[in-house]
Amino acid sequence: MTSGVALPPHLAPYRPNVGVVLFHPDGKVWLGRRVGAPGPFNWQFPQGGVDAGEDLQAAALRELVEETGVRSVTVLGRTDGWLTYDFPPEHSGHGVGKAWKGQRQVWFAARFDGAESEIDLQAHPPVEFDAWRWAYLSEAPDVVAPFKREVYAQVVRAFSVFAAG
Repeated sequence: MTSGVALPPHLAPYRPNVGVVLFHPDGKVWLGRRVGAPGPFNWQFPQGGVDAGEDLQAAALRELVEETGVRSVTVLGRTDGWLTYDFPPEHSGHGVGKAWKGQRQVWFAARFDGAESEIDLQAHPPVEFDAWRWAYLSEAPDVVAPFKREVYAQVVRAFSVFAAG
């Protein structure tokens, strides 16, 4: 597997990013509620930036640990190529939005092999989520920030083979 973080110049405005859909053995998925984000569209999967030269799967597993504390997983699959979304105009003045047009992501599906006591939202500051729950994969596009919906719909299609009902 190649790291793939060096992007062609026409893609440079997009921050390299990875995401993880964490599947419970029963086929439901882990959703976290973003700290400080107003509802109702404030739930999402763990995701984060890729460091220069970092392998994409290693980055995804690192982000999973940092945001959820979860280490006990088996990787089930990944999306093909990069999935892209643009930040809305209100994101342009702060955080990653001030340096990037949007994010270009590769997503990984992973089965949770641990006990729920392993989940620790304060595992690594800064804390990304203030709550979590198991949900059906098909619910994810309806609870995520609207500008991420199309990417989440693509992720749902890619990983539906692992999902419950």
